[in-house]
Amino acid sequence: MRIALVGCGLALGVVVAAAPVRAGMSEAFGNTIVSHYPNGQWVKHFFEPDGRYTSQFSDGRHLTARWSREGDKICLTEFRPRQILPRFCSRMVEADIGQSWQARDPLGRTIRNELVAGRL
Repeated sequence: MRIALVGCGLALGVVVAAAPVRAGMSEAFGNTIVSHYPNGQWVKHFFEPDGRYTSQFSDGRHLTARWSREGDKICLTEFRPRQILPRFCSRMVEADIGQSWQARDPLGRTIRNELVAGRL
């Protein structure tokens, strides 16, 4: 099944306004997007239909935010804990479970994202 997903350079956190469920994200709910860094670190991203976003970092940190779709991008705001950037937007891509794609995090670093079935 092919679904549209966030390009997920969300590893450092940024904020997004609340938004209703939008076409293209509905099948991403219940799955995990994992951002892999070249140094072995990772970030797991979780999106909920009501606009909630959470992430879990390989060092044990957690982050929450709100997500919304803006055209062909997903934007994050309202970060907790607060971040340097108040907002971060990333392009959406289409991916099947098990597929990977390259993106950039908020600092411009190249990461590899992977769509994984279920919540890890």
